[in-house]
Amino acid sequence: MELNLLFAALATFFLNIPFGYIRQGFRKYSVKWFVAIHLPIPFVVLFRHFFGLGFQLYTYPIMVSAFFLGQFAGKKLRIYIDEKKEVTDIKKDQQ
Repeated sequence: MELNLLFAALATFFLNIPFGYIRQGFRKYSVKWFVAIHLPIPFVVLFRHFFGLGFQLYTYPIMVSAFFLGQFAGKKLRIYIDEKKEVTDIKKDQQ
């Protein structure tokens, strides 16, 4: 059961990275921002079902943490890529 929880948490984490990346590009509290956060939730429920977790109370902290860490990692990835792109654009303009 614990291995299934780990796999479900990893799947949740990796699923949320692109959604966090997309979310960073939208204005905070806009409809698109809200959708980018909530659209992966049905997939997380499917992961829980697929990995046979059910809805035991001890799984919630791990799954919720994986969800928000994936969103956070996607956000940080977007910030890093945007900053890197700005630096290369500045270098191109200086040449």
